[in-house]
Amino acid sequence: NSPTQDRSSGDPLPIRTERWQTLVGGVLLHVSWKLGWVEISSFSRSTAFSWLPGSVLFVGSIYAGSRALSRLPIPVFFTLHNAAEVAACILQRFAQKEELPFTKLLSILALLTAAGVLPLCDPQFDPGGYFWAVVHLLCVGGYKVFQKLPKSGLLSDLEQQYINYAFSVLLLASAAHPTGDLLGALEFPFLYLYRFHSSCCVSGILGFLMCVATVKLKSNIPSEQCGTWVFIAKVLAACLSPLFFDFIVNAYTVSCLLLGGLGEALLLYTEKNVAERRG
Repeated sequence: NSPTQDRSSGDPLPIRTERWQTLVGGVLLHVSWKLGWVEISSFSRSTAFSWLPGSVLFVGSIYAGSRALSRLPIPVFFTLHNAAEVAACILQRFAQKEELPFTKLLSILALLTAAGVLPLCDPQFDPGGYFWAVVHLLCVGGYKVFQKLPKSGLLSDLEQQYINYAFSVLLLASAAHPTGDLLGALEFPFLYLYRFHSSCCVSGILGFLMCVATVKLKSNIPSEQCGTWVFIAKVLAACLSPLFFDFIVNAYTVSCLLLGGLGEALLLYTEKNVAERRG
């Protein structure tokens, strides 16, 4: 089968690997904490419980994101993922009553337009993929807003991720049977191949390293510069993905992808200006 056929079939391979990623990532983070390689302070049980809504949103984002990525091309997924900033800004506007700069409104409009028009002109349109992408962006947007709440400031980024890992392992394991993933795993053709399990472990290690690197990067450089590096990484991934996966585009699709990238770049520019004014 071609990559396009695998994508359209909705093969839940990423859903199985995400369980490995959260388990391996959680174990590595716990070991790193005990060895003193990362700084995680002891927190009370009540503080951990107060973060559980964030963990629910985290699990929802990775589960829905895995579903969406198994059906959608990477550039399309990134364009829809960027629309999470729209959900975050709307929630932020009503929850915290913050005024949004004009350039940020323009960036939100560009992101929303790109994500809204893209399904109408996508030659590889997949209803299931777009559905899970919408669930993903809503969870990501809600997670970003939840992180900005005052009670979330009681935990560092690594402490939040530690709770996320633990909650993800428990929830994804308990949800395997109700969602049908357990029976699907038994029929998975590569279930007993060591290469599959080793690649899952490697993905978990890479996910852990990326998490720690992101936290270190945020602590050493301003957040807007960190966002710039993330933007560059996404552009590179989107540009290289057609070399490995079938991706059918037309002029309208390319226009939506470029508009989404322009909107994200404008958003980063706005955040940089806001940070400079505050500084």
